[in-house]
Amino acid sequence: MKILMAMSGGVDSTVSAYKLKNEGHEVIGCYMKLHGKANYHEENIKKVQKVANFLQIPYHILDLQEDFKNKVYMPFVDTYKEGKTPNPCALCNRFIKLGKLLEFAKSLGCEKLATGHYARIENNLIHTAIDENKDQSYFLASADKEALKYLLFPLGKMKKEEVKQFASTIDVLKSFASQKESSEICFVENTYVQILDQFMDTKIPGEVLNSSGKIIGKHEGYMHYTIGKRRGFEVRGTHEPHFVLKINPKQNQIVVGTKEELKVSEFSLKNINLFIDAKELDCEVKIRYRSKSTPCKVIINDDKSAKISLKDPVYGLASGQMAVFYNADKVIASGFIE
Repeated sequence: MKILMAMSGGVDSTVSAYKLKNEGHEVIGCYMKLHGKANYHEENIKKVQKVANFLQIPYHILDLQEDFKNKVYMPFVDTYKEGKTPNPCALCNRFIKLGKLLEFAKSLGCEKLATGHYARIENNLIHTAIDENKDQSYFLASADKEALKYLLFPLGKMKKEEVKQFASTIDVLKSFASQKESSEICFVENTYVQILDQFMDTKIPGEVLNSSGKIIGKHEGYMHYTIGKRRGFEVRGTHEPHFVLKINPKQNQIVVGTKEELKVSEFSLKNINLFIDAKELDCEVKIRYRSKSTPCKVIINDDKSAKISLKDPVYGLASGQMAVFYNADKVIASGFIE
């Protein structure tokens, strides 16, 4: 089978390429240039070249910086500007890795596109990885349903420790086993605020309100806060911990309250992405990558919006984040929280 392998220079994509080549497939490597972070690509491309030479496979360098800027980077900035919490990895997977890269794979005549994600594809549905701690099905849940039939995840049935151990047994790949893990958001060096500082003044002091609308303190600029944050702002007249409940970007205000006030039992979604045919779902939902799933009922509207009722309340629901719906280990839908 002719397969395009997304190669980043990391251990996961490296071991994936090795496995596919050893299984007898015709493997073509591809490194994507997504952003202009200084000295980032040069080092990674050297690693990709090293692996490609060892495996004796051709490789391409695909410059997708303009697409990445339009579909991922600027929406990241704009979402924070709107007082919401973006999910750039979900957008990148849909539009870039499983979008533009898949188009490139097809243009080369490849039957499949493989990546180093920890997830599985079975019966044209995304399933969780065997390694629960590394499972990336949440971030893949924004993928176009039509893309799934072209995808391969060679590490879906492996544990991360096994992947590193595997690499450490092969001379040329030993250095990949011990190298530092890449950060979750590839273009963020330290904090997201450093990105925003390039586009706007983030340090404009504003008012802190309680849930009744009373001014109870000051903050250092609304973009420094996300829902659920409990530090970095002033609250007068109380010793009880307070958390960010809401952000009012136009007024440069944040609304804070007790942990009890963070609880949410219902919420709405826009742009629901369905992998199965349904108008109602009884399933489980994750409201962020590291959250536990919770049972819920989903009512889907004709305009692709949806209403979600939770069996047990969740804390810190953030507008702009992705909600992902599971039936056992299968991803059945996703959508962005309003």
